[in-house]
Amino acid sequence: MSLIQDFKAFAIKGNAIDMAVGVIIGGAFGKIVTSLVNDIIMPPIGWLIGGVNFTDLSCKLPLNPMAEEGTEPVVVAYGNFLQTCLDFFLIALCVFFMVRLIAKLNTKKEEAPAEPAAPAEPSKEETLLTEIRDLLKNK
Repeated sequence: MSLIQDFKAFAIKGNAIDMAVGVIIGGAFGKIVTSLVNDIIMPPIGWLIGGVNFTDLSCKLPLNPMAEEGTEPVVVAYGNFLQTCLDFFLIALCVFFMVRLIAKLNTKKEEAPAEPAAPAEPSKEETLLTEIRDLLKNK
């Protein structure tokens, strides 16, 4: 097969198209969830903890005695790491609740099991055995 035919066979497969749609929708959904976390959830959390912005938290390391003059100190921006971890946790939590809600909406209520149907008229053998049982009881 030629390169063009191979590519056409690959691109038209349902799995490749489904995956492409999933990536596109996932990217858009990621923006929605990120906006939810950054614009809706984080401001009240920042307000509750006294307006602390995690990304501003950092620690400057002392200058190396062997460093040249005018060298900038090394800054460890641990606040940015904390903010990223908190964002991940909140995004994962939002996605979990959204998936759970969608799953609840998709599941149908289970129907109550139907009561067993009453047996049809007993067979001749069953009728005969019932009569014999009743006769034996009466004796």
